[in-house]
Amino acid sequence: MKEFLRKLIRAESTHTQGELGVAEIIASQFGKSNSSATGIESKIDIWDKNRANVFAHIALPQVKSANKGPALLFVCHLDVVPPGQTEWEYPPFSATENDGKIHGRGSADMKGGIAAVVTAIREIVDSQTELAGDIIFLATAGEETDSCGIKRFVRNCQDKLPKITGIIIPEPTNFDIVTAHRGILWLKVTTKGRATHGSTPESGINAITKMKSLLNELDNYKIPFEPHNSLGNCSMSVNTIEGGKSLNTVPDKCTITIDIRTLPTQNHQDIVKDFEKICAKLKRKDPQFDAEVSITKNVPSLETDSDCSFVKDFCIAVEITKTKAVGFCTDGPFLTSLDAPIVIFGPGKPELCHKPDEYIDIADIEKAVDYYKKIILKFLT
Repeated sequence: MKEFLRKLIRAESTHTQGELGVAEIIASQFGKSNSSATGIESKIDIWDKNRANVFAHIALPQVKSANKGPALLFVCHLDVVPPGQTEWEYPPFSATENDGKIHGRGSADMKGGIAAVVTAIREIVDSQTELAGDIIFLATAGEETDSCGIKRFVRNCQDKLPKITGIIIPEPTNFDIVTAHRGILWLKVTTKGRATHGSTPESGINAITKMKSLLNELDNYKIPFEPHNSLGNCSMSVNTIEGGKSLNTVPDKCTITIDIRTLPTQNHQDIVKDFEKICAKLKRKDPQFDAEVSITKNVPSLETDSDCSFVKDFCIAVEITKTKAVGFCTDGPFLTSLDAPIVIFGPGKPELCHKPDEYIDIADIEKAVDYYKKIILKFLT
């Protein structure tokens, strides 16, 4: 399993490199199963040359009601965020093992979870345990950016699935059972100007100066919300700004991106309308103000009933009594159309995600394998 995880990390599945390489590694690992001459069959869905999802539907021969009984769906993501400019203790895609840890980008988020789930499924299948339903594994592209993989899967494949009794997302939760998280609304706002020579700024329109007016307005803007019992407050942060091409040219464009984390009671379109109203207000004050608002990522919040039977049985299976809510986001909300409870549960420390020197404890991956096997047996035997 350790070597499998190291291969996953070395695949370097950033947005620019794509997910095809890591999808092929997973398919190969399923193919090593002893369940048949060809192992566990999996399918890779490829688009745009290097983008990919990988899917395995394990309907065992022992399951007389294959495709008819309840099924467990494990959903992972293949992509990782870039390692950034900060120097790492170990090269980010070397998958170095040291002191009981495997280091590297994606080790915690979430290739450790993938390695554990794939291993657990293979061990269950190879043991020839008689199950009462199917195991379904899905790993998708683009979770860290535009969720293109999960959207593609839901659009093309959800009608082909059996009834799902529950969905498990093996994101790093340090083995907390997560049943709720905030949503994401990422906005891009671009102010437009008119370029001219830097020696005659009065003959142009400076897009950066216009953006300053918008930023000043946003300092006084608070997104309306009612605090959530477990998720707390909505948040908003302007996290990037870009404008200008050269020092001697008045910039004709300036762009900011805004990270908004939302609650179940909030409507994302209402927030977008608020930004459009702010821009319209500035336009009335200054006819030269021109701005465009667009959405770059839009994921609703997630809230699974912690008192539902699936969550209660899940807690029994892993012998953990409490559930919790978190601030980070997953692809889970795109699966609500499957009408199944969604639980986020996996190895790895969430505070290491997207940071330099990311790692996962080998002991936690091994522990996760045992947990996932218990979960499968709880619901499918």
